[in-house]
Parts: sequence; C-alpha cells; structure tokens
Amino acid sequence: MERATQYELQLAGRMSRLGTETAFEVLNKARSLERQGRSIIHLEIGEPDFDTPANVIEAGVNALRHGWTHYGPSAGQPELRQAIAEYVSRTRGVKVSSDEVVVVPGGKPIIFFTILSLIDEGDEVIYPNPGFPIYESMIRYVGGRAVPIQLHEQRDFSLDVDELTALISGRTKLIIVNSPQNPTGGVLPRRDIEQIAHAIGDRNIMVLSDEIYSRLLFDGAQHFSIMSVPGMQERTILLDGFSKTYAMTGWRMGYGVMRADLAAQMTRLMTNSNSCTASFTQVAGVEALHGDQSSVDRMRDEFQRRRDVFVAGLNKIKGFSCRMPRGAFYVFPNITRTGWKSKALEEALLEQAGVAALSGTSFGAFGEGYVRFSVANSLENLEEALVRLDHWTKKNL
Repeated sequence: MERATQYELQLAGRMSRLGTETAFEVLNKARSLERQGRSIIHLEIGEPDFDTPANVIEAGVNALRHGWTHYGPSAGQPELRQAIAEYVSRTRGVKVSSDEVVVVPGGKPIIFFTILSLIDEGDEVIYPNPGFPIYESMIRYVGGRAVPIQLHEQRDFSLDVDELTALISGRTKLIIVNSPQNPTGGVLPRRDIEQIAHAIGDRNIMVLSDEIYSRLLFDGAQHFSIMSVPGMQERTILLDGFSKTYAMTGWRMGYGVMRADLAAQMTRLMTNSNSCTASFTQVAGVEALHGDQSSVDRMRDEFQRRRDVFVAGLNKIKGFSCRMPRGAFYVFPNITRTGWKSKALEEALLEQAGVAALSGTSFGAFGEGYVRFSVANSLENLEEALVRLDHWTKKNL
C-alpha cells in the first residue's frame, strides 16, 4: 500500500529517456500467473538453466572461508585481471596486459561505462537492431543519438556493410557490434567483421564488441573478434564475462578489455559507482578460466541439441518460420504469417498458451514480425512448449 505524500517526485529529465529490459517484466508477469496456479513454460529469460560448475563453486566457497570478503581494487583483483589478459591474448590472437582489463559486476556496466566515458550529448552511436535493449537505453540516457543498423533475416541476421558505411558520419563516436547475437542467435562471419573494420577505416571511432556469448557457437562456427583485425585493438572495447559461459549469472561478474588509458577511466567509474566487484567471486573466476572446461562444452552441446529440436518444431507450426541460429541460446522466428503483431502475440502466448516468450520489438523497431524464445530450458519443456504453440495456432489462426 503506497504512503500518501504531499511532495511531488521531481525526477531528472534524463530518467524519461531510460529504457528497460523486457525479459524481467515478462518473467514477473509469468511468475504472477504461476502463483495463480497456471502452468507456464519459461522461454523468456536469457539465463543458462545449468548449475555453476562444481569446481567454480568450491573455489568461491573456499574464498569465503579464507577471508576474501573485503574490498578489493576497483579494477579487479590482480590475479583475475592477469588470467583474463592471458585468456583474451590466447583466444583473440592479440597481446593484452592486465592493465587493459577492468572487472565489473556483470556485463552491463561495461556497456554503461563505455557510453558514459565516450559519448557527449548529440554524439552518434550506431547499434544493432534488433539488439540488446540496453544499448539504445544507455545511448539515449546520456543524450546521445541512437542510430540503428538493421540486422537482416535474409543475411542470417548479419548487417549490410554498405548500410553501415552510409550511417557513419562526422558525429559517429561509437559502433556497437554483438556476435554471437542477442536476440537472433546470429553470428557475424569473419568476412563481415573485417568489412566493418574496413568501413571504419582510419577514423577515430571506437567499437564496443559485445562477445558475451563467444563460447556458445554451433555447427563448427569459429568466433572472430574485431579486436583481432590489425589496427583495431586500440579502438576496441571487448565485453565478455562469466554469466553465460559458466552459468554464473547470479555471481555478477563481467569484464572489459580496452586500451590502458581508457581502462583507467572505466576504473574511475567503478570507484564512483560500485567501489569494486565482490572479491570471492573473482577467486571463483580465476578457477573458471584455469580449471576444467568440459562443463562449457557439455552445455554448448546441449544447447545445440535443444536448438535443433525447437527450430525443427517451430517450422512445422502454422505461421512460424525460423532460421537456424549459429550461436547463443535463442531462436528468433518470423511470425508475420500469423497476422499478429509481435507484442500482441507475446501476450497471447503467455496468457492463453502458457508459453513465456519476448516480442521482437523488445529489441527494437526492426524486431517487429518476430518473437524470441530462449532454449535455456529442458528438452522436455521445449517439446511441451511446441505442443502448446501448435495447439494455440490451430485454434487462433
């Protein structure tokens, strides 16, 4: 029950520009329906349904028992920063030092800190659309101009480099790249990434490369970072983390890799906002990077198996047409033949079919005509979701 107040809440004007992440809103609505006794299959939230590997949990527990419960350096514990530097050097084929690494509580702070530190009012940021909604939200929040680059289904949700080139202007300060991609599961091939770098040329434009799903690739696809393109390392901020790869979403730990002078500025933002990332989670992060990687392979293989079953099933359902994503754990079917708008279909599937999904428009205007399903659920539940979707379409289309 709200308490009555005589004082009007006077929010800063920039709060009106702040967006949200719809997945959590749909999750809350789905849980409300469950409390009413409804059966809901959760395909809305982007979170691995696996437990954190046992060796990582044990490292975290031991860290708690051995006093890793105090403040640490704002940029991250030296041991973890060094482990990340070595990992990125090995996987991206570039030389990275620990002073180019900033550890933060989750991946979003790197998005926020990048935009806060680089974008002034009126500066332009090119970002993928459909894409992770926090990109556009943060651009608008700081007063930047959000410039969407459309991801095309016929290109397996890659972008057209000619269209990108046409969008680059004298006001462009930052380009955001995300591969493997949320929400489409698309993977930018090396050729496209090299062409993006070529389109940027020698301009002083930074690139935020969101590679949080870099270990979740299917069908033999290989990850390639724009950081690996000659001449691009000093203009790239690499975003990666532990949440998706090691099923550590609740541990809240991500990182950015960037030139040392920018890392120093990001560290100032950490000092002013979070002070530091929890020390015991960073000890667990060292174990995640140095320890047995078989859990990552097993999780990826299971996501691929679920993807195969779910996409095949969707393509048999009236009104749905789905390409085979090559990364992450999402499928992004085209639903234009249902005759429904994306948001209306999201609501109907939840309330009438008991399947929680996200409207494509949750990821930007170019997401109209699509919905996103997460396959981070059991194969049994995914198969039941297909049955419910098929039953709903037969009744309503």
